[in-house]
Amino acid sequence: MANYNKVILAGNLTRDPQLSYLPSSTPVVDFGLAINRKWKSPDGADREETCFVDCRCFGRGAETINKYMTKGQPILVEGRLRYEQWESKEGQKRNKLSVVVDQFQFLGGPRRDGAGGEPRGTGRAAPVEAEAPPGGDVDVGDEIPF
Repeated sequence: MANYNKVILAGNLTRDPQLSYLPSSTPVVDFGLAINRKWKSPDGADREETCFVDCRCFGRGAETINKYMTKGQPILVEGRLRYEQWESKEGQKRNKLSVVVDQFQFLGGPRRDGAGGEPRGTGRAAPVEAEAPPGGDVDVGDEIPF
């Protein structure tokens, strides 16, 4: 049976990106996304819900996101879901789903804070050996092996 893990999300950053580095000196940026959904309920009332998603990007893409994005700005991300499990300091089992970003595109117009650069740029995250799935990532244009 074939497996497929692909996520495409467009939303706004919930906090400023947080850049750090792996022991291998690979840049890593963590940020949150808020994705809003509006609809009408069966009784005609306007409804809205927000989904909050943690995202992580590696390599040059991580540095680009950190440099040009701030809380509240819109971005489109493409990547894969990652399931993490750990035990808290209190001994409770914890888990969460997050998105490992492979590609992204900045949405909206140029920033008005005077920052130059690539307000509508796109980026591709560098593959990271420890994070890449077996067999590597499938890129647009590659043949899908199933």
